[in-house]
Amino acid sequence: MKKLLYLLLPLTLFAQSFIISKIPLPKTYIQNLDPYECDDSCLQEYLDNGYIFSFLAHADKKLSNKELDEIRMMNVAILNLGSNTVARKVKIAMLLPYKKIGKYASSTTNAVFAYLITKTHPFELKSYKIATEDIEDLNATLAQIQKDGFSNVIAPLTHTGAQNVVTLQPTLNIYFPTIHKNDINTTSPYFTFGAIDYKAQSELLTKEAISPLIIFSGKSNTGKKLAMYQEEAFKALDINETNSSTDNMQEEKHIYKYFISRRTTNMEHYLKENEKITEGSFILNTPIVKSGMIMSQLTLYDVNATNVLSTQINYDPLLLSMTQYADRKNMVVANSITEHNNILIEANALLANDIMYDWINYTTTVGIDYFFSLLTNEDREYNIELQENQMHYMIELLQPSFSKFIPYIHIDRVQEEDEKTQEVLLSKKISSNS
Repeated sequence: MKKLLYLLLPLTLFAQSFIISKIPLPKTYIQNLDPYECDDSCLQEYLDNGYIFSFLAHADKKLSNKELDEIRMMNVAILNLGSNTVARKVKIAMLLPYKKIGKYASSTTNAVFAYLITKTHPFELKSYKIATEDIEDLNATLAQIQKDGFSNVIAPLTHTGAQNVVTLQPTLNIYFPTIHKNDINTTSPYFTFGAIDYKAQSELLTKEAISPLIIFSGKSNTGKKLAMYQEEAFKALDINETNSSTDNMQEEKHIYKYFISRRTTNMEHYLKENEKITEGSFILNTPIVKSGMIMSQLTLYDVNATNVLSTQINYDPLLLSMTQYADRKNMVVANSITEHNNILIEANALLANDIMYDWINYTTTVGIDYFFSLLTNEDREYNIELQENQMHYMIELLQPSFSKFIPYIHIDRVQEEDEKTQEVLLSKKISSNS
């Protein structure tokens, strides 16, 4: 037990800052002295008897049994095991505009670090902090990264920073976890983009909307961009494309957009006795706390919203604890975090890091997985397709239920399933009577 606590201490210290220590973590090596082979049943017997080091001595490579391999990799991460085989060092640089991205300077670094400690390859992870995303700062830092012998860079930049990097055209492999390729004009093979597709999410969500469509957004560039995506997508929809089971979809669709400031808490001006938005569909492009406030006031002012829609912004377990079920029961959330790796989730948890709900940490993990596969020829952990240098994530629609997010099933589908069930029961009854 003392040895385990000793090994976890550097991880805890690391989580306090995004400045990576130059002192490497101690590696643990397990020597296999058993001259006999050990198959899956043998490995399972070691685990059942609590002989974890005997198990690890034999499980020095990837196992074909998925469950056993998960246990192997989890212990590799916890015990910081080294490999007895000689492997080329994996070198990854982090380009961090810490004043622009705030907490993500730390959390994205933790996400990369958590991934690498689950592998047995030696690695070097170095962060390069920049105060601004100006071309001068970026140019000098990218030159230093190249001088230090790094070829692969993970860069959680803002749109301005990414555009400046594209302008500089460095000959480095750079992955942008925060940027979607549609938002940057480049054909360079050196750049890979990992952000989720808010436009695709908006197009899918608007198929669940009816007129009037009411869009609440923040006044930021992101809020305005989302509102534009959703207005365009809703106008482009043909009535036959919608999943609405009502007749409220008029030939002339009505759209109302409200851009509210961070300080706004009372929505009475927008919601109370506003007949033009009654029984409409609401899209919330607002942070989780503001979204919860809006939903509670939709109920307070008897707006009778048909449904409430949201993109990835509100895929957050906090939504379940800060809102009443009555306020969120007709809510639909688009989500692109659809692949879960238990080993990486737990490794991140050691660093108090979240890759289950935080999409930037998730896309950063997808990026280091992609680079690691290129450098080592090992299989990727995430089966996310790369299309023209953009990670292409699947989108699922979810509903915030009583205690968790559950798959969204449209009312028409529920009715169809109920009708099929009734038909089956009726046919069985007829058969039994005959």
